[in-house]
Amino acid sequence: MFLSIFDIFKIGIGPSSSHTMGPMTAARRFLDELKHSDRPRPANARAAALTASLHGSLAYTGLGHGSGRAVILGLCGEDPKTVDPDRMDTIIAQVEATGTVHPPGHAPYRFRPAVDLVFDRKTALPGHPNGLQFAAYDTDGQLLLRRAYFSIGGGFVVSAEELDALKGASPAQADVPYPFAHAQDMLAMARASGLSIAGMKRANEEATTKRLALDRGIDEIWGVMSACIDRGLTQDGIMPGGLNVKRRARSIFLQLDAQWQRNELTPLMANDWLSLYAMAVNEENAGGGRVVTAPTNGAAGVIPAVMRYFLKFNAAAGPQAVREYLLTAAAIGGIIKHNASISGAEVGCQGEVGSASAMAAAGLCAIMGGTPEQVENAAEIALEHHLGMTCDPVAGLVQIPCIERNAFGAVKAVTAASLALKGDGTHAVPLDACIETMRQTGLDMSERYKETSLAGLAVNVVAC
Repeated sequence: MFLSIFDIFKIGIGPSSSHTMGPMTAARRFLDELKHSDRPRPANARAAALTASLHGSLAYTGLGHGSGRAVILGLCGEDPKTVDPDRMDTIIAQVEATGTVHPPGHAPYRFRPAVDLVFDRKTALPGHPNGLQFAAYDTDGQLLLRRAYFSIGGGFVVSAEELDALKGASPAQADVPYPFAHAQDMLAMARASGLSIAGMKRANEEATTKRLALDRGIDEIWGVMSACIDRGLTQDGIMPGGLNVKRRARSIFLQLDAQWQRNELTPLMANDWLSLYAMAVNEENAGGGRVVTAPTNGAAGVIPAVMRYFLKFNAAAGPQAVREYLLTAAAIGGIIKHNASISGAEVGCQGEVGSASAMAAAGLCAIMGGTPEQVENAAEIALEHHLGMTCDPVAGLVQIPCIERNAFGAVKAVTAASLALKGDGTHAVPLDACIETMRQTGLDMSERYKETSLAGLAVNVVAC
């Protein structure tokens, strides 16, 4: 099994990898298929109009997550990595005013968002709770193409056929030197090779990517993560969506920075900086800013916060530590995604913030000199103490409890790494068992607690 670091960490926009980045990517995939597929069609038929529908969790919380906006942007040809957040409102307003989308390389299509974009809460698409369906029609209204896609978490999008293949077939052996699919395999390969987890992950990546390009790509990921923290520390005001939640990161930063300048140490200072960095990222995410899936947008603050915290309190650390940290975190994230899920709509927030905390704990343990066994232990500790965590965002927005939850996920990651480093790597619960427990718990969890905003805080906060 091999999942690249660039699959785990994707540069995009907020507020959600599954509900914003995924729908935008799905819309672009439909455009590509519409243009390039060799499907049977009537002679001289030309697609003139498009429609889109969102189903399941996307229908229930899509408005709060900007899913409809993402579909419009995707049908305009925009990509999550390159779209300009400052231009998105203008692009969407133009589509709403003209009733057309005109993606590059295509003729204009009729697309009236108020009519042609449907949030369908009654019809669930089989296979996954995050379903989308697109259709294209000719000038006479005859259907030319209909396709379903699923946004399966972390910005990953698959077709219905690809989803069936993922569920029904054993994955092909990856053509990499260390194709670990489970933590147990990873530890065995580390012992046999004498390499660290980051070393094996690097070797796998370099099977297809030159070292310089790999390092540049990792540095770009960290650059976006770090810039997201920096921007979050400078912004204030009310976040969009109607909950009137105030940004707090800037105010907290000014207090902490003043203490730092005065060399005024407090027992809570390290913890405060750690929490601050996580909140800065997730306030940016909630505002639709540029973020990195880590492994999702809803959990985007944990991994950058822990690394920035380490750099803050360890002046000797440099780019190599960042690369080792992110490679280790990606290795753990790949195992979790392969064997369970990183989608809140599938397994609740245990799969988002829980996975991010495990990844960050592993990465921190590694750059602090932990053995592969200690790294695996750190990941297990962090994930174990997120088991059962639901996803019940108030008003379907990635704000309450998501922003503070990232701060707590970062704190748990540091605690887990510290505990693991003080042991010898032996422990009662293997990471593989913890991941399987998360998968089973997600299956048992009511759909009302899996990113539908039909229960929990999403109901009780509004009711109160």
